[in-house]
Amino acid sequence: MSDLHHLTPPWWTRRAFLTGGAAAVAGAYAIAPGFGLADQVPDKFDGLAFKLAAPEANAKSGGVLRMGIPNRPPHFDIHQSGTFFNLGAQACMFDNLIRRNPRDGGKTIIPDLAHSWEIAEDGKSYTFFLRKDVQFHDGAELTAEDVKATLGRIAKPPPGISIPRSILFGSVSEINARDKYTVEFKLSEPRPINFMMSALASGWNVIVRKKTLEDNNYNLRKVVTYPGTGPFRSVRRVENEVWVMERNPNYWNKGLPYLDGVEFYHVLPFSPEMASAILAGRVDYVRATDPVTTRKAKVTQGMSTATYYQSVVHATWVNNKKKPFDDPRVRRAMHLVLDKPVLVEVVKDVAPMMFGGFIYPFSEFATPKEELTKRLGYQPDPTAAINEARALMVAAGHADGIKGLDYMVRDVAIFKLWSQAVQAMLKQTLNIECHLRTVVESVWFDDTANGHFDLAIGAIVSTLLDPSDYFNAWYGKDGPQNYSFWDNQAFQVLTRQIDQEVNAANRLGLIRQAEAIMEEDPPFLPVAWENINDVWYNYVKGHNPAEYFGVYDIVRLDTIWLDKS
Repeated sequence: MSDLHHLTPPWWTRRAFLTGGAAAVAGAYAIAPGFGLADQVPDKFDGLAFKLAAPEANAKSGGVLRMGIPNRPPHFDIHQSGTFFNLGAQACMFDNLIRRNPRDGGKTIIPDLAHSWEIAEDGKSYTFFLRKDVQFHDGAELTAEDVKATLGRIAKPPPGISIPRSILFGSVSEINARDKYTVEFKLSEPRPINFMMSALASGWNVIVRKKTLEDNNYNLRKVVTYPGTGPFRSVRRVENEVWVMERNPNYWNKGLPYLDGVEFYHVLPFSPEMASAILAGRVDYVRATDPVTTRKAKVTQGMSTATYYQSVVHATWVNNKKKPFDDPRVRRAMHLVLDKPVLVEVVKDVAPMMFGGFIYPFSEFATPKEELTKRLGYQPDPTAAINEARALMVAAGHADGIKGLDYMVRDVAIFKLWSQAVQAMLKQTLNIECHLRTVVESVWFDDTANGHFDLAIGAIVSTLLDPSDYFNAWYGKDGPQNYSFWDNQAFQVLTRQIDQEVNAANRLGLIRQAEAIMEEDPPFLPVAWENINDVWYNYVKGHNPAEYFGVYDIVRLDTIWLDKS
């Protein structure tokens, strides 16, 4: 991995920042698109005078943006969530300590509630300097104690609290409020600078009041609205219909937001309702729409589209706590007979998907597709994979198949289609019979966490492209998204080595070893990797979605403006 931050000036002065503008800083530590993790963030940064604005010089204030996105959350605790059904509507009410830059599609990290930072030479201490006079929506002033309480809960959740991104902060040993406006993070061992800064900049890791956490026993799942410091605040919410936000008149970043408000209309991703909402002009912008709608928008005057990679894998989890799924041979057999190119084809007009295995297929960490397609389970001709799978089932004592499995399906169009295809593939090749059980988000997440399923199809997300994030979160023994309850000791040893290895070539070799383990002992059954289609009317300005990695970082809508007379 390159170490370009050592080529930049040791301290970004306010004068340099104001002279060169945001673009100067962006160019100084732009994150390499392939890595998403390049160690290029400056170790010292002075951004006291930083203010964000729309990329267009003629940005206008006023108007209400009508967004068509899902906002039926399983609960209301952003930190505990793993779905955009939370973040999509809620994120605009909050800020981060630092954030991804909406002007360049999230490639760079810029100040937010912290205007400046210093990182110790040994990489084991991160100090952030907070803005003064930032107010929560209830009028309380933001202090270092709020940041400490928020990120302390994320790094080390209290009993009964599960936060998918805790794994990013495993090396954080202490969080100290050095004074009212200074927060210090102590690490037990160094991590790449951009790994840590990217973790803090994730759209998920918003800052909330310490008092809010204390008043609710550090669990916000049932608290519909709670004070943030963000550019918008909640006005009205109607379950499964709309969530209405208004401009925060006391927002610390003067001039933002441009919009008077946002109306989030609930439509499921890739659904006909989402398609009709945007094509009929009932909303101004939709996220996660289907390919057919995207194609129509591309040839419609006054409309624009963008397609980008999403930080999501779609898979079927296999409950390792139940027999016979504790036997790797059974799980590998099931993995081998799922015809992955066919599964991508099944939903081609519903959702844009990619073929792949256990590693992000568009990252340089992945086995190249030309190599992957030579491997059993990925070959264009599935005959050899099916024969191997049947031999594994015989060896495991299940030559006659398996009957009566509970296959839990998340209530989204793609999962309904896929579950039927997976059900047919398992029955036809291995005589494995499944009964489909379709459930809403809240039931799906609760039942997977509690092991109330045999098979479960859905999606999980990561924060970073780097395996040190999702290898731990998805595949780790105690990973917060390890819904299969998978535990492979050799893999856990390798993961620890991957986390600590700084040599890129050595690290890639370890990642390949870990991938080989997962092929033989699958933690889940990969189905597909997701792309995202955004569609909007051209009068929606101030955004750059074509450059996004996923839908979880550029979510605040503070630079969006409407070019309407």
